[in-house]
Amino acid sequence: MGRRSRKRAGAVPAPPAARPAARRRHERERPRAPWHPFPLVELSVLVGLVLLVWGLIRRDDESGRVLLVTGMALASLGGLDTALREHFGGYASHALLLAALPAVLATGLLYFAGAPWIALPLAGAAVLGAAFVALRRRFRDD
Repeated sequence: MGRRSRKRAGAVPAPPAARPAARRRHERERPRAPWHPFPLVELSVLVGLVLLVWGLIRRDDESGRVLLVTGMALASLGGLDTALREHFGGYASHALLLAALPAVLATGLLYFAGAPWIALPLAGAAVLGAAFVALRRRFRDD
């Protein structure tokens, strides 16, 4: 038995109550989806990835571009579902990821409405900031 072994043997682990609150929060079980036994999120991401690969193979065709967009949407919805459940369940904060959704939607609406180019990043940044603050506050209050 060397010097290292004796040091380990005498060390006393910290009690669970001394751990930080953020660490204790992650020890809880993740919030389950309403469709729990059925792997809907995993299947959505899998189908999205297959459509992305298929769309990349046929990217020069009109249907290939549709496959790309559909694959991105399905894979993104799978991740968004998990982020929403974990954030509003108090498991982990995904405030920045969730704040990007209204920012992208607002920027897209302004683009299709014909707004000036300078308004797009300014509006997107403003919506992102406001949504981030609101979502972060909501997470901390739980």
